[in-house]
Amino acid sequence: MKKNQKGNNDNVTYKEARVYLDEVSKYGSVLGLDTVRELLHELGDPQKDLRFIHVAGTNGKGSVLAFISTILSEAGIRTGRYISPTVVSYLERIQIDGKWISEEEFAELVQEIQKAIVRMEAKGHHSPTVFEIETAIAFLYFRKKQCGIVVLETGLGGKEDATNVVEHTLVSVFTPISRDHMSFLGDTPEAIAEHKAGIIKPGCIVVSAPQEPEVRSVLERRAAEQGCEIRFAKPEDAVVTQEDYRGQTFSYGGMKDLKIRLAGTCQIINGMTAWEAVRAAEDAAGMQIREEEIRRGFEKTRWPGRFTCLREAPVFLVDGAHNADGARWLKASVERYFLGRRLFLIMGVFRDKEYERMAQIMAPLAERIYTVNLPDEKRSLSAEKLKKTAGVYCKGTVLAMDGIDQAVEEAMRDAGERDVILAFGSLSYLGRVMEVVQKRLPDEGSAK
Repeated sequence: MKKNQKGNNDNVTYKEARVYLDEVSKYGSVLGLDTVRELLHELGDPQKDLRFIHVAGTNGKGSVLAFISTILSEAGIRTGRYISPTVVSYLERIQIDGKWISEEEFAELVQEIQKAIVRMEAKGHHSPTVFEIETAIAFLYFRKKQCGIVVLETGLGGKEDATNVVEHTLVSVFTPISRDHMSFLGDTPEAIAEHKAGIIKPGCIVVSAPQEPEVRSVLERRAAEQGCEIRFAKPEDAVVTQEDYRGQTFSYGGMKDLKIRLAGTCQIINGMTAWEAVRAAEDAAGMQIREEEIRRGFEKTRWPGRFTCLREAPVFLVDGAHNADGARWLKASVERYFLGRRLFLIMGVFRDKEYERMAQIMAPLAERIYTVNLPDEKRSLSAEKLKKTAGVYCKGTVLAMDGIDQAVEEAMRDAGERDVILAFGSLSYLGRVMEVVQKRLPDEGSAK
């Protein structure tokens, strides 16, 4: 793999750094840890100077990570976040206490890594993938900024994911595990769970959302093999006291009326899982987080693209439900909050996802569906093919749009003030939806 290098005295700009990474991304991704280990070794093994809360699962990883990291920041712990994919900005994937890495710092770290890759190639090692490079950038940045804890989201699976090179894991966290990325991880829940359970490190505390019995047994077995205590969130102990599409309040773990701004029925499960993870981190790190810090952290958590309300009249929501399990959660939320109101769906998905199952779940709810192509043309299911699939299940009209902007404009034109517009599917196009909605009627403001 040939990569252009600059002279030692030439600084790489952010734009040049992104072009470089875009070139690397054309070579795809490879599971396994040997190359990322070698890259990190060339960089002085920054991951060895950090402590981690490692999050894996199929749905809810980002929300759980956001809850945990915001609570830790409120407790005065300098907290790194590493997430993917992103919705608003590329730089969103690397944060400290909710603040994105700057363009200048990102470019500097890319230049440092370019030099390390030259040394690797000179020794005959394989070149790293783009996700391995991004992971190395994050670890360098978090060490440079002396983060107390890093909350780390796996990219794909767990066992062979580049993030699993870490050693000092305080807590391994699992959100609900279901069928996704089956070409890489296997076609049964047990096989997928085996991959994800690979993030469990000896002596850490394992925390999990409620799981199907076959998944739970895999996590329990792996935890026992590694000598780890395992704790499961308990939905039967949660009491929801207030909810709508703007947020909700629940009691759990002896704490009454915890307020969260994330709506959707799945967010109570995510909140409970985060609560258990924070308590486990206290025990693992020998620290204490006060109740008021947990309360503030929950209430301050924001996570765009997760049943996020962009505006009212009509209500316009975006949600990153990208598989059948996510679609089921999304359907439950729509029926809970908007029963009896007309629903206009904007839908865009990758062709390797369970798009027919997603359409089967969501399309019957819709008055009209607008299908779109995703920005990643190589992976996108065509709007025309998605139209045909959704049309089998939708009683109303299904239209294939020329672009995302057109889909938003058409939906806004067709929906009445009491109707609901929902863009869902891949997170990769929701950022553009959000931009178009905000620009279309700037004088009307947006939902908070």
